[in-house]
Amino acid sequence: MTQSRAIQTTTTAAALALALGTALTLGNTAVAGEGAAKEKCYGIALKGKNDCAAGPGTSCAGTSKVDYQGNAWKYVPAGTCEKTASPTSPTGQGQLAAFKAM
Repeated sequence: MTQSRAIQTTTTAAALALALGTALTLGNTAVAGEGAAKEKCYGIALKGKNDCAAGPGTSCAGTSKVDYQGNAWKYVPAGTCEKTASPTSPTGQGQLAAFKAM
């Protein structure tokens, strides 16, 4: 192997190692963000956009029948549910438990 070929091989290997290291670091950062505290927020999901628990006659995610259904929830960052608008809620805000829509 010539000296220039050896340098080229070493440079290519270093570039690949750097790219792989960067990809792994960025991948771990995204996963860490997904692990942030979440809470179930009832009464804020739009029709067919709930995460689960849409009441009798429905199976789970994406099965809410109307916007802001009181027994359908979405995951939101912890502490934000009761600050999110819900026109069917007794308080006008999302709830931490299912409710009968007004």
